[in-house]
Amino acid sequence: MKKSLLIVLAISIFACKNKTAPTVDYSEETLDVTTSIYPENITGIFDAHGSLDKWNTMKSLEFTMKKPNGDEITTTHLKNRKSLIEMPNHTIGFDGEIVWLKNKDTATYKGNAKFYYNLMFYFYAMPFILADDGIIYEDVAALEFEGKSYPGIKISYESGVGESPEDEYILYYDSETNKMEWLGYTVTYFSKEKSKEWHFIKYSDWQTVEGLILPKTLTWFKVENNLPASKRNDLEFTDIKISTEKPDSSIFDVPAGAQLME
Repeated sequence: MKKSLLIVLAISIFACKNKTAPTVDYSEETLDVTTSIYPENITGIFDAHGSLDKWNTMKSLEFTMKKPNGDEITTTHLKNRKSLIEMPNHTIGFDGEIVWLKNKDTATYKGNAKFYYNLMFYFYAMPFILADDGIIYEDVAALEFEGKSYPGIKISYESGVGESPEDEYILYYDSETNKMEWLGYTVTYFSKEKSKEWHFIKYSDWQTVEGLILPKTLTWFKVENNLPASKRNDLEFTDIKISTEKPDSSIFDVPAGAQLME
């Protein structure tokens, strides 16, 4: 009896394995990738900014920052994070493997190109950049500022993720609208160790581009006792272009005469 049952079971399993699954054309489906992958609160924030699904359809992002010494234009390939930063006197690029610097004249670049090449992209691409692989989410105490309470989500990284896996962020959001309001962050690129010193950016000025709610102005704050205290400076973003078309990959290639950042 047991032998007969095993034979029948084996035949049934074999038959199931050989059935052809129905074909689904996912290009015609509306998919919600956030349903079970991310915590509910961070999913709500993604949705409030146009949805992670819409963000994931985009392949290129370009923005201009107004700087005292001239416009700075950043172009990023969203799928492989190759980047190009055009400045009045310099160009910084990342070809997917190495960061390079090209001087346009005799002026010396005074920053750290390897640290800077994707810094402003990360700040600008909030909150969607916080859906990257290798992220750990944790609810933390709310930020109290000028009589209002902003719930917080701490973001840390698994070991070996990115150039600075010791970096930490805290996203603070409006509990009524679910929109991002503040970003707290640490900088560990130079020390390679966790930092207890927090910096704060206010995200209160948004614009809608291709159905996504993206920053228009970022405001850095002076810090007292590791909390935002008073406004320090604004940084304005203009000429935003986000597209489902990927950028020309050749613009990220190392040009002749460029210095490679090891």
